Amino acid sequence: MKKIAGRFVAVFVVLAALIGLGGSMVVTRENEYKLIREFGRVSRVIDSAGLSFKIPFIQTADTLPKEILLYDLAASDVITMDKKTMLTDSYVLWQITDPLKFAQTLNSSVLNAERRIDTTVYNSIKNVISSMSQNDVISGRDGELSTAIMANIGASMEQYGIRLLAVETKRLDLPADNKAAVYERMISERDKIAATYEAEGQAEAKVIQNTTDREIAISISNAQAQAAAITAEGEAEYMRILAAAYNTPERAEFYGFIRALDAARASLTGNNNTLILPGDSPIARIFMAQ
Repeated sequence: MKKIAGRFVAVFVVLAALIGLGGSMVVTRENEYKLIREFGRVSRVIDSAGLSFKIPFIQTADTLPKEILLYDLAASDVITMDKKTMLTDSYVLWQITDPLKFAQTLNSSVLNAERRIDTTVYNSIKNVISSMSQNDVISGRDGELSTAIMANIGASMEQYGIRLLAVETKRLDLPADNKAAVYERMISERDKIAATYEAEGQAEAKVIQNTTDREIAISISNAQAQAAAITAEGEAEYMRILAAAYNTPERAEFYGFIRALDAARASLTGNNNTLILPGDSPIARIFMAQ
């Protein structure tokens, strides 16, 4: 009986040792933090992957996520600066950066953290959009809106050991009841702008056309004046050359004789014509000299 009792005691001791050893081991993975609590108070934080130990039955271990987390905000209505209602649907990328502060302020609860994130981000979205016109909100969907929201939040979440990495907008739209009216107004405004540009373009084209026509008329007038001047110079040169060619009495008499012959030939056309010459005609003087 003593041997059997001794065996039971040995087995019990071994089991107790195994249970104690298992209860003292803490395995930390790459994507998590381990909080070692002693009587409910965090005594240390394990942020490196590996095997650690704690005091069994006295200390406990809590796990917090280390990776980037995603929180999807519920779609909600916001009002712009020009009193237009818009529907926004966003999500947040966040991460625990200070697990001790996270545990102290949010009781190590991811759910509590998401509630705090929801309130902070929604208030920031509401404040940013309420300071912008509807057109600016629509045109800011390429990134400007998210940047403004993050700037508005600032470092306010660091007091909870949380860092917000990004606030992205999945959908930013108009409520269904006024979407058609807004689209029609935007189309009308764009049509007015297009008409203004068209009118300005036509006016500019008219100015260019009038300027071109005036320049062409001036160029033609200058060309005609230049051509007249060249013609006058040519005629003057012709008369100068002609005068130089017949500047002696013999040349002048010969020129008169040639002109008389030309006139006589021009008058003797057809058959049976008679030429009557005055006595002082160069041709008559030739015949009379013979």
